[in-house]
Amino acid sequence: MDGNSFRMSLYLPAQGASETEATVIEWYLAEGDRFDKGQALAQIDSAKAVFDFEAPCDGLVIRLLHLEGETISFSDPVMEIETSDPAMKDWIPPAAEADEIPLPPPVSAPVRTAADVEQGTVILGIGGYLPQRVVTNAELANSFPGISEEYVEQVTGVRCRHWASHEEKPSDMAYAASLEAIRNSGISTGDIDAVILSTTTPDFAMPSTSCVLQDRLNLCNVPSFDLNAACSGWLYAVSMARGMILSGLARNVLAVGADMQSRLLDRSDRNTCFIFGDGAGAAIISAGNTGHRIRQIILGADSRGLRMARREEPGYLVANGHGSADPWIRVDGPALFRLATESFAMLVRDCLVKTGWKADDTRWVVPHQANGRILKAAAKRSGVSFDRYYLNVDRVGNTSSASIPIALTELEESLHPGDKIVLCSVGAGVTTAAISVEW
Repeated sequence: MDGNSFRMSLYLPAQGASETEATVIEWYLAEGDRFDKGQALAQIDSAKAVFDFEAPCDGLVIRLLHLEGETISFSDPVMEIETSDPAMKDWIPPAAEADEIPLPPPVSAPVRTAADVEQGTVILGIGGYLPQRVVTNAELANSFPGISEEYVEQVTGVRCRHWASHEEKPSDMAYAASLEAIRNSGISTGDIDAVILSTTTPDFAMPSTSCVLQDRLNLCNVPSFDLNAACSGWLYAVSMARGMILSGLARNVLAVGADMQSRLLDRSDRNTCFIFGDGAGAAIISAGNTGHRIRQIILGADSRGLRMARREEPGYLVANGHGSADPWIRVDGPALFRLATESFAMLVRDCLVKTGWKADDTRWVVPHQANGRILKAAAKRSGVSFDRYYLNVDRVGNTSSASIPIALTELEESLHPGDKIVLCSVGAGVTTAAISVEW
């Protein structure tokens, strides 16, 4: 687009005075795609007919404001575009769109019943995202004479990992994972009452990346906040979501973990360079008993590990060199190995006891994918055999707070109703978390 371009919202064409809403069957374009005037943008189902929604001008898709399968009012915008067509400046939107931005409606807590509280909370749907670029051990080992790709796999358990492109931001990954979780949950975006996003690599110091995500999902006036519990962050987010539901503040909460560590790695530091990958995972946590039931939650932090994994500067980018802070991720490998192994084993044991399960009852332990050797050592002490630990660290690396939901998206097809699963994590701080889930 040229310097005369501007942004605007598009609405569905009204189909008659008696019709008030329609359903998006299929989007023909994605965000970032260009389109020509008259091109079909989406297939729409109204009460009277199925029709193609055609572009009124040439332009660029900035945001799709509704998911496929979602029913929307003709008075609501369906997409945000950028165009340089001067005729669109005089385009008259539907009468429902006022010149002034209306105040959002007053917030009212979702209605909850005694049965909701008794039924507890469930995971309705999960989603994950991994960047397209795959980085192999061979590519990284070239910078370390004397280190082979086989040695890296032996020490870390990692063969390859996914790194984000230069154009991607953490919020982009969070958005992709969230869309998948929403689709898999069977609810509409408008049913989400809160957004909680775990990250150590936010888009900005402020506003929160959760608010960026909220905007992209077109959610109006719902609480949205970030939290930082390092690699334990997604389990912390799930626990916060459960607390909001049980307190009556929400019925459906989007809990997201997104981290982009690849740009924070000192490429000369063999302790960190091979470990981390980028990615995002998300889930809809809801009230009721339809879904995968959350049974027990354990949260903690052990300050003995305060200096074992750290980064002194915030954000997902390294500053331009001004200042005295060390900008890179640093890990004390041997010390962290011992404390993480001890913590993982204790978390699994304690979670089983508090849930009332036996080790043999456990279908899977899904740990944060910290390091293959740590998880093998932890399994020996946990009482659950290592063949019941689900690992994908070899293919995706350590994706920090995104690792557990990403692993669940891979494991989901093999799970059956009633399967007993323990999710557990150890992160910088050292933060600890475990959640038992009955599938």
